[in-house]
Amino acid sequence: MRRLLALTPLLAALLMPSSVAATSPGQPVALVTAETANEVFALSLGPHGGHVLRRVHLASPLMIAAPRHGPAVVVSTTGTVTLLAWHTLRPVKTFHSFRAPKVAAIAPGGQFAYVTDERTGDLSVIELSQRRIVERVFVGLGAHHLAISPDGRRIWVALGETATTIVRLDAANPREPRVVGRFDPRVTAHDMSFARTGREVLVTSASTSDVSDYSVGGKLLWTAGAGRGPQHAVFSGGTALVSSGYGSSLEAFSRRSPSQAPRVAGVPYGSFNLATYGGFVVTTSLFTGQVTELRVRDLHRLWTTKVARAARYVTISVWPG
Repeated sequence: MRRLLALTPLLAALLMPSSVAATSPGQPVALVTAETANEVFALSLGPHGGHVLRRVHLASPLMIAAPRHGPAVVVSTTGTVTLLAWHTLRPVKTFHSFRAPKVAAIAPGGQFAYVTDERTGDLSVIELSQRRIVERVFVGLGAHHLAISPDGRRIWVALGETATTIVRLDAANPREPRVVGRFDPRVTAHDMSFARTGREVLVTSASTSDVSDYSVGGKLLWTAGAGRGPQHAVFSGGTALVSSGYGSSLEAFSRRSPSQAPRVAGVPYGSFNLATYGGFVVTTSLFTGQVTELRVRDLHRLWTTKVARAARYVTISVWPG
């Protein structure tokens, strides 16, 4: 009996799925929502990534946001917002006071999360360590996508998926953001992303192939053609990455030379949403359920894996082990 017990840890290691051992503590992982499967997945990243490290059941998870170290915030189509524990991804708090929550984002520093509510027009502030809502500010009905500047002092909110108005907020006090202005973009807006400098914001469209770059005051700086809308955008260093799910493409624009033709890579059909870490980008397909990781500098694809029938949002966290 003693010999059998002594061998048990070794046997357990040999029988452990390779995906579980694919990532060590402290390494970045992708957290992906699969609403039709009622699951949230943690996937390994890197050249040999794409392995499912953990999966957690959650009703209709629409989108997800997370700090590198800390609880993830999941918005569900059920009208709830759930916090998932960093170490286990198990639900630790569910907020039922929303009517139609749409998008969540994490403030720099990882202490606060912002959540838009389309039906009430509120931007809610969640203090993650205390697991409580500390403020709600009215920005306008249809509140949807939002972007936060790298220093956390500015927030932009688009009023609708095809927005004719963008609201600007001062978040110098992250607990109490306040509306300081609003403007009408040149074309209807869908998604937004602040450049690393914090002085420019890239705005994508749901109705056209244009992407537009604005100053933080709302002045149009330049426009460029991209794939078919709706598009999503993120920055990685000086590179603006724009996805077109209907165009099955990911395009990389140079912020210094926006008139230069972008680099283009093919991605699975329906790859709308994006998340970056280091010099890499991850995209998820709403139509095929595939997750893909690419290297930013040359858009070389590292891997693609299918996790569910539909994979909607992705964010980057750190694997706690």
